[in-house]
Amino acid sequence: MPITLYRRGRVRSAADPFATALLVDGDTVAWVGQEGAADALSADTTVDLDDAWVAPAFVDAHVHATSTGLALTGLDLTGVGSLAQALRLVEDHCRRARGAVVLGTGWDETDWPEGRPPTAAELDRASYGGVVYLARTDVHSAVASSALLAACPEASGLPGYAGDGLVRQEAHHAVRRTALESISAAQRRAAQLAMLDRAAALGIACVHECGGPDIFGEADFTALLALDHGVERVGYWGELGAVDRARELGALGAAGDLFVDGALGSRTACLSLPYLDGEGPGQQYLDAQQVADHVVACTRAGMQAGFHAIGDAALQAVTDGLTTAETIVGTAAMRAARHRVEHAEMVTADQITTLATFGVVASVQPVFDARWGGEAGMYVQRLGAERAAAMNPFSALAAAGVALALGSDSPVTALDPWAAVRAAVRHRTPGSGLSARAAFSAHTRGGWRAARRDTEGELVPGAPASFAVWQVAGELVVQTPDERVAGWSTDPRSGVAGLPDLDGPDPTCLRTVVRGQVTFQT
Repeated sequence: MPITLYRRGRVRSAADPFATALLVDGDTVAWVGQEGAADALSADTTVDLDDAWVAPAFVDAHVHATSTGLALTGLDLTGVGSLAQALRLVEDHCRRARGAVVLGTGWDETDWPEGRPPTAAELDRASYGGVVYLARTDVHSAVASSALLAACPEASGLPGYAGDGLVRQEAHHAVRRTALESISAAQRRAAQLAMLDRAAALGIACVHECGGPDIFGEADFTALLALDHGVERVGYWGELGAVDRARELGALGAAGDLFVDGALGSRTACLSLPYLDGEGPGQQYLDAQQVADHVVACTRAGMQAGFHAIGDAALQAVTDGLTTAETIVGTAAMRAARHRVEHAEMVTADQITTLATFGVVASVQPVFDARWGGEAGMYVQRLGAERAAAMNPFSALAAAGVALALGSDSPVTALDPWAAVRAAVRHRTPGSGLSARAAFSAHTRGGWRAARRDTEGELVPGAPASFAVWQVAGELVVQTPDERVAGWSTDPRSGVAGLPDLDGPDPTCLRTVVRGQVTFQT
């Protein structure tokens, strides 16, 4: 690979807070410094940055690539304002599909005036009797047409079957598997490429794919990891006790969406107290002993364990399981394994202490708070104001020493790293957010650390050359601790590398480079 000199820009580097130039030799950062010293360097190619900002590329620590690609290329109901509008979009899409199976995602009834999802009968009318699967925005429940339910007769005998087209829990898993069997290899490949292309265009260098038998299956998982694309993929396989199988599939860990519970929107997250707007405390799929056995097996195998846990009762099962596992394998081995917990939305103070003690990474999604937090959001509807205010305590996690990695859980929320950084800083509960510097680090270096790749995520000599070039409106700023002033400073005397002003427009990605290879450019 050639030697490339990037100059006349602004480079975010721990090696030099005033750097304006960057030398890339093959796939490695060879030098970072200021403009005067760049004159003495030789390179095969020189890129004039024209005052653009160069920073470590983002890592999205929790995605579902094929589902995201299908949403990008197919029926996406995210942001639809009513049930009636959703049914119109289904009808329009079915006309274009000409009898093909219709897969959609993103609906959220909590903001609809009708206050409910579609029924099977309504989908039948909108689709002219077609096969339709529409996942809720959290992908923990869905609505299915009568034709799809008929193709999956076993669902009617499983927990979570409502009889009106709505499926949750095990019934949802069965219906989802039936729907996804309709996707051809060519459709899957197109969806995966669309997702990775979108990631590259947003300055994302790496995504963590959270696969599993109840998500898209083994063929989808291995196809994604083998795909020829510059955006890196780290795979996690969420299957209990499947350490050997995870390794065979190319996964870094038997982790990711290994479900201890479901989701708040679908009322399947497992809570210590009942839902405010529904019966019961949700569903728990794994108990503490199962968690402990899985953690022990992964630790002994040198692999990461990890769990999807949202509700406080589910997180208690995780932390109790971790505590039991530690008595068997020891604290040092637990910390070295760097196990993960996904989401951790209702984590308590005691649970945070346990996660910190055992070196567990929290893979979190700040846009969840931006979308469902606040005084009248879905969290309040499901939990009430007091419990909702304690959701997603990013600052408490960071203060306790829990390593954070930011992600989207796309397609649950869109691939949009700047939205995630902003949401982490502008938390809907005062005092629960991160500093801009901590949020940006958690969405760059934090993602690499979550994948146990500690030398990546910084633009310093010897590090992999994975970065994005951004057009930034205005000056780079440094967050100030004094909230009585504007909260941001452009004072260069701080000696701290600045960030784009989160109160201004989002930066525009001009180029994404992954290990020296250009994966996107305008």
